[in-house]
Amino acid sequence: MSGFEPTPTPETAPYWEAAARGDLSVQFCLQCARHYFYPRPACPRCGGESVEWRTVAGRARLVSYVINHRPLPPFDATVPQIVALVELDEGPRMMTAIVGVEPAPEHLPLDLALEVAFVDRGDVRLPVFKPMAVAA
Repeated sequence: MSGFEPTPTPETAPYWEAAARGDLSVQFCLQCARHYFYPRPACPRCGGESVEWRTVAGRARLVSYVINHRPLPPFDATVPQIVALVELDEGPRMMTAIVGVEPAPEHLPLDLALEVAFVDRGDVRLPVFKPMAVAA
């Protein structure tokens, strides 16, 4: 999977460090006891500044998506990209890419069960999501 290489910042470093280990971590507010994403120093719900990073299960559901048939460089222009909004089991929503499925609407029903996967982008491991494996 081609594409840009994210640049970690001091605020996002724990997110990228967890991804390097193969974990998905988001912030958790100790005041209102809720997970949130994107990284920031205070809870967006209650304003609490007592927050910590927690590893989450890595399961999500598909909320919305777009199939980009003409991605700009550095993405491979011959491969459609599925850009999606997913909702983690723990509550937060995040933008991501969907991999491991044909980029066609009939393969992307809303509420599709997803699980985190990781792709390497230079020195960074990027969390993406793929359809959950169906038990045989």
